Amino acid sequence: MYNTGLMIGHFEPLHLGQMRSILDAAGQAKNLHIVIMAHPSPHPDFTITLQDKARWLQMACADLPFIHIHTTHEIELPLHDSFDDVTIDIPASNAKLQRLSDALALPAETVLFVAENHPLAQSSIRDQLQMSVITTPLQPEFDSYAIARNPVAHWSAIHPQARGDYTKTVAIVGGESSGKTTLVHKLANYYGASFALEMGRLYVGTDLGGSEIGLQYNDYGPIALNHAQAIRDAAAVATAPITIVDTDFVTTQAFCEEYEGRAHPFVAACIDEFRLDHTIMLDNNTPWVDDGMRSLGTPEARGRFEQRLVDIFARHNIEPHLIDEPDYDARYQQALLFINQHIYGKKA
Repeated sequence: MYNTGLMIGHFEPLHLGQMRSILDAAGQAKNLHIVIMAHPSPHPDFTITLQDKARWLQMACADLPFIHIHTTHEIELPLHDSFDDVTIDIPASNAKLQRLSDALALPAETVLFVAENHPLAQSSIRDQLQMSVITTPLQPEFDSYAIARNPVAHWSAIHPQARGDYTKTVAIVGGESSGKTTLVHKLANYYGASFALEMGRLYVGTDLGGSEIGLQYNDYGPIALNHAQAIRDAAAVATAPITIVDTDFVTTQAFCEEYEGRAHPFVAACIDEFRLDHTIMLDNNTPWVDDGMRSLGTPEARGRFEQRLVDIFARHNIEPHLIDEPDYDARYQQALLFINQHIYGKKA
């Protein structure tokens, strides 16, 4: 058992293979320090910060107090397809290790943990390093380079704590009786995805006794806040690269303007601050169904509300994908096509 160990990596994304290596190293050191570095070539479809990666590891290791998480922008590791592509500069490597040791106040006997096929594990190199090198077993079923290059294709390998930052939110919006909720459930079942329900409808049931008669301007802030939390909760336990959202903040704002005659500033802030990745807007050209909680059933009212949605989207620089097929199954098929292309990278 070593007193102090050190591991260094990009961890973007944190995956199960890396976690297994961490656990192996933690079993050999009384204290394990993990240093997270910025990725030199981050994936263009995901915005991941050092703080995001620190949070993944902090949460994953929350009950392992002997593991200590650090971040640094000062030291870079090269990006490589395989370890065969790596050239080791001994003086530079020693200098990096010394800077890390000084920054973290590591004891002189600290050991460096690397995979057993890492170039630093070669006897001709490890003998020249200032820090002793200890190897961890290979995790051949996990290819860090492939996972980083295509997280969607390797979803099951991504650690659960990191999946929330790799799932894409897709809002299904439209006027009343446009088939939003049914489509949400169909899509969630098709992809095995987590979803967030329409919060306005739930709020009417929980806070207004099941009728909109008591709905007023002050209710739209809590509705938006509850919806933001529901989306956050659904993404945090994402079961697929897509998380479905029933309606959005734009819809909440549209109802506020429709019924109250004015926009709500908090809802407007939610639109801008809690940006969803994609929005599918359903045309309001399906048959009207009165379920007791809908009031915009005339052609004039439905058209006015749809235009209000369009105007608010434009106001906040959001470009929804419009599906105007009146047939419900055709809408479902078009939604699948859009998601497969824009999230799963499948060709039409």
